[in-house]
Amino acid sequence: MTDAPVRSPIHAAQERIGGTFDDWDGWLWTTGFGDRDGEYRAVREDVGAWDVSALIKWDFRGPDALAAADRLLTNDVLGLADGQVRYGAMVDEAGRFVDDATVYRFAADHAWVMTNLLEMVEHFALVTGGLDVAIDCIVHDLPQVSIQGPRARELLTRLAPDAALERLRYFRFTPDPVSVAGIPAWVSRTGVTGELGYELFCRPDVAEGLWEAVTAGGGARPIGFDAIDVLRIEAGIVLPGYDYTPGESTPYDVSFDRLVKLDGREFFGRAALAAIAADPPQRLVGLRIDGDEVPEAGAEIRRDGRVIGGVTSPTDSPAFGTIALGVVSTAGAGSGRVEVAVGDGWVSAELGAPAVYDPDKRRTHS
Repeated sequence: MTDAPVRSPIHAAQERIGGTFDDWDGWLWTTGFGDRDGEYRAVREDVGAWDVSALIKWDFRGPDALAAADRLLTNDVLGLADGQVRYGAMVDEAGRFVDDATVYRFAADHAWVMTNLLEMVEHFALVTGGLDVAIDCIVHDLPQVSIQGPRARELLTRLAPDAALERLRYFRFTPDPVSVAGIPAWVSRTGVTGELGYELFCRPDVAEGLWEAVTAGGGARPIGFDAIDVLRIEAGIVLPGYDYTPGESTPYDVSFDRLVKLDGREFFGRAALAAIAADPPQRLVGLRIDGDEVPEAGAEIRRDGRVIGGVTSPTDSPAFGTIALGVVSTAGAGSGRVEVAVGDGWVSAELGAPAVYDPDKRRTHS
C-alpha cells in the first residue's frame, strides 16, 4: 500500500468548482478547471489565481541562516535587504543542478528557501555543515496562492487597502503579514507567468478563506498547471525534469549566466561553474514552430542538416501557435531558421531568445 498524495488546504474548494488534479512528487497539483485557454487568457488579459501550496518551503533560522542560503545558491544572498527575494540555482560539487530555488530574506537570522523538490535534507546538511542554522520543512504549514495578471494589483489593493501593496516592488515581499480581506498573509511580488503578479502565503486554517476572498470575492479566475505551463514556456521560465535534469545539467545549459555570481563569493559548486563560465557548451532557446503539430519533448533540433540539440518544453499557445523551449549547442544557438523533428518528419521553426512573450520583462516590472 502506498501513501495517498497530499491535498492542499485549498483542494476541497477547488474540487467543488470542477478542479482536476494530478499527483506530482506526492502532492495533488491542480491541473485545471476545464478550459485551459480561458484560464490562460485570464492571466494575460485580466487576473487568475493558482494554488501553489505544494511548492516546497524551508525555514532557515539562526545566526548563519543567510550564510547557509548563500552557500547553497549560485546567486548572491548576503547582499539582500530585509523583504527582498532572490532566485538562482543550487548545484552539486560538479556544478550540476540539484534544483532551482528562491530565497526570501526576513532578517539577518531568518530566511525562507523554496525549492521544487522535497529530497533536500542531505544536500542541505552537506553544504551547510559547520554553520549555526536550523532548517525545517514548512510546506505543510504555508499554503500559497499565486495571483497573476494585469489586474492583480487592482485586486490586491482592494482586498488589502491598508497594506500599500501598490508600492511593493518586483522581487520584494512583506516580512510581516498584512491583512488581505481580513486574513493575515505574507505578500510577495513574484510569479512564473511573465505577468504582473503576487504570491500570498498564509496559515492552513485560513487558506480556504483566502482563496475564496481572491476568487469568489475578488474575481480572480481559478487556473491550473495546464494553463501555467503555457504561460511559463512563453515567458522562457524553466522547470526541473522538463528543461534541465538534476544531476546532469548545469545552470549554463539553461542560460542562467546572470544567476551565477562568481565574483567575490564562495558557494557550493563554484569551482566547477567557474571552469564552465567562459565557454558554456549549451544554451536555452525559444522556438516558434511552423504548423499545428506539437513536437514531443526530446525531439531533435537541426540546422543545415546537423542536429544541434533538442526540445525540452513544447506546447500550443493561444497567442503564438506552436512553441517550445529547447537546449542547443552554443555554436547552434544563433537566431534563424532550424528544423524540428515532428512525427516521422521535420518542420521548419524560428529559433530565438527563450521568451517569446515580453522578452524585456516590462509586464513583470510594471
